[in-house]
Amino acid sequence: MSQSVQIQAIAEDVYVAPQLTPEAMAAAAEAGFKAVLNNRPDMEGGPDQPTSAAVEAAAKAAGLQYAHLPVQGGFQSPEEVARCAELLQTLPRPLLMFCRSGARSTNLYRQAIALGDAD
Repeated sequence: MSQSVQIQAIAEDVYVAPQLTPEAMAAAAEAGFKAVLNNRPDMEGGPDQPTSAAVEAAAKAAGLQYAHLPVQGGFQSPEEVARCAELLQTLPRPLLMFCRSGARSTNLYRQAIALGDAD
Protein backbone atom coordinates (compact mmCIF):
# COMPACT_ATOMS: atom_id res chain seq x y z
CA MET A 1 0.00 0.00 0.00
CA SER A 2 1.01 3.63 -0.34
CA GLN A 3 3.57 5.01 2.08
CA SER A 4 1.04 7.72 3.01
CA VAL A 5 -1.47 5.18 4.40
CA GLN A 6 -0.71 4.24 8.00
CA ILE A 7 -1.68 0.58 8.42
CA GLN A 8 -1.32 -0.97 11.85
CA ALA A 9 -1.58 -4.64 12.77
CA ILE A 10 -3.95 -5.26 15.69
CA ALA A 11 -3.92 -9.05 15.34
CA GLU A 12 -2.00 -11.58 13.27
CA ASP A 13 -4.29 -11.09 10.29
CA VAL A 14 -6.34 -7.97 11.14
CA TYR A 15 -5.13 -4.46 10.39
CA VAL A 16 -6.55 -0.97 10.83
CA ALA A 17 -6.11 2.20 8.81
CA PRO A 18 -7.45 5.72 8.66
CA GLN A 19 -10.00 6.69 5.97
CA LEU A 20 -9.36 4.79 2.76
CA THR A 21 -10.37 5.97 -0.68
CA PRO A 22 -11.78 3.95 -3.55
CA GLU A 23 -8.35 4.28 -5.19
CA ALA A 24 -6.74 2.51 -2.21
CA MET A 25 -8.74 -0.69 -2.78
CA ALA A 26 -6.55 -1.95 -5.64
CA ALA A 27 -3.45 -1.33 -3.50
CA ALA A 28 -5.06 -3.19 -0.59
CA ALA A 29 -5.69 -6.19 -2.83
CA GLU A 30 -2.14 -6.03 -4.16
CA ALA A 31 -0.87 -5.95 -0.58
CA GLY A 32 -2.64 -9.28 0.02
CA PHE A 33 -5.77 -8.21 1.85
CA LYS A 34 -8.85 -10.35 1.20
CA ALA A 35 -11.52 -8.13 2.78
CA VAL A 36 -12.20 -4.56 3.91
CA LEU A 37 -14.48 -3.50 6.76
CA ASN A 38 -15.53 0.16 6.72
CA ASN A 39 -16.55 1.45 10.17
CA ARG A 40 -17.11 5.07 9.18
CA PRO A 41 -20.62 6.48 8.68
CA ASP A 42 -21.16 8.14 5.30
CA MET A 43 -20.79 11.93 5.31
CA GLU A 44 -19.26 11.95 8.79
CA GLY A 45 -16.35 13.96 7.40
CA GLY A 46 -18.46 16.03 5.06
CA PRO A 47 -18.92 15.88 1.30
CA ASP A 48 -15.25 15.17 0.57
CA GLN A 49 -15.38 11.81 2.36
CA PRO A 50 -15.79 8.89 -0.05
CA THR A 51 -19.14 7.13 0.30
CA SER A 52 -19.37 3.52 1.34
CA ALA A 53 -20.91 2.71 -2.05
CA ALA A 54 -17.90 4.16 -3.89
CA VAL A 55 -15.42 2.28 -1.70
CA GLU A 56 -17.45 -0.92 -2.01
CA ALA A 57 -17.54 -0.73 -5.81
CA ALA A 58 -13.77 -0.25 -5.93
CA ALA A 59 -13.18 -3.03 -3.40
CA LYS A 60 -15.28 -5.50 -5.37
CA ALA A 61 -13.58 -4.46 -8.61
CA ALA A 62 -10.25 -5.24 -6.93
CA GLY A 63 -11.49 -8.68 -5.85
CA LEU A 64 -11.99 -7.81 -2.19
CA GLN A 65 -14.93 -8.70 -0.01
CA TYR A 66 -16.44 -5.59 1.54
CA ALA A 67 -18.61 -4.87 4.57
CA HIS A 68 -19.88 -1.60 5.98
CA LEU A 69 -20.55 -1.42 9.70
CA PRO A 70 -20.80 2.31 10.44
CA VAL A 71 -20.31 3.13 14.12
CA GLN A 72 -19.87 6.33 16.07
CA GLY A 73 -16.46 7.19 17.44
CA GLY A 74 -17.37 7.53 21.09
CA PHE A 75 -19.73 4.60 21.52
CA GLN A 76 -20.46 1.30 19.87
CA SER A 77 -23.71 -0.38 20.85
CA PRO A 78 -23.83 -4.02 21.96
CA GLU A 79 -25.58 -4.79 18.65
CA GLU A 80 -22.77 -3.15 16.65
CA VAL A 81 -20.14 -5.04 18.63
CA ALA A 82 -22.02 -8.31 18.08
CA ARG A 83 -22.27 -7.58 14.34
CA CYS A 84 -18.53 -6.89 14.23
CA ALA A 85 -17.90 -10.25 15.93
CA GLU A 86 -20.03 -11.93 13.23
CA LEU A 87 -18.10 -10.17 10.47
CA LEU A 88 -14.79 -11.17 12.05
CA GLN A 89 -15.97 -14.77 11.85
CA THR A 90 -17.11 -14.59 8.23
CA LEU A 91 -14.85 -12.16 6.37
CA PRO A 92 -11.72 -13.69 4.88
CA ARG A 93 -8.33 -12.73 6.22
CA PRO A 94 -6.16 -10.79 6.13
CA LEU A 95 -8.76 -8.16 6.93
CA LEU A 96 -8.32 -4.39 6.70
CA MET A 97 -10.65 -2.32 8.91
CA PHE A 98 -10.87 1.45 8.63
CA CYS A 99 -12.53 4.55 10.05
CA ARG A 100 -11.44 8.19 10.33
CA SER A 101 -8.20 7.53 12.23
CA GLY A 102 -8.15 3.77 12.87
CA ALA A 103 -8.91 4.15 16.58
CA ARG A 104 -12.63 3.37 16.34
CA SER A 105 -11.96 0.23 14.30
CA THR A 106 -9.35 -0.88 16.85
CA ASN A 107 -11.79 -0.30 19.71
CA LEU A 108 -14.59 -2.10 17.89
CA TYR A 109 -12.31 -5.07 17.16
CA ARG A 110 -11.23 -5.30 20.81
CA GLN A 111 -14.82 -5.20 22.02
CA ALA A 112 -15.84 -7.89 19.53
CA ILE A 113 -12.95 -10.12 20.61
CA ALA A 114 -13.93 -9.58 24.25
CA LEU A 115 -17.30 -11.22 23.47
CA GLY A 116 -15.29 -14.42 23.26
CA ASP A 117 -16.61 -15.71 19.95
CA ALA A 118 -14.57 -13.71 17.46
CA ASP A 119 -10.85 -13.88 16.64
